[in-house]
Amino acid sequence: MAKQQKDEKSTRNQLPIAKKEDVDYSSEFADENDKNAVDRAAEADKRQES
Repeated sequence: MAKQQKDEKSTRNQLPIAKKEDVDYSSEFADENDKNAVDRAAEADKRQES
């Protein structure tokens, strides 16, 4: 019985395993966010220079 409780505890503490398509989608989303951030930073730099 104690072993069963230990197994249940370790199962609850495990992180979910990411699927490849989830990781690919997340990296695409991050790339898009990076591009947007770079564009905004460039615009801010232009405003400061003028």
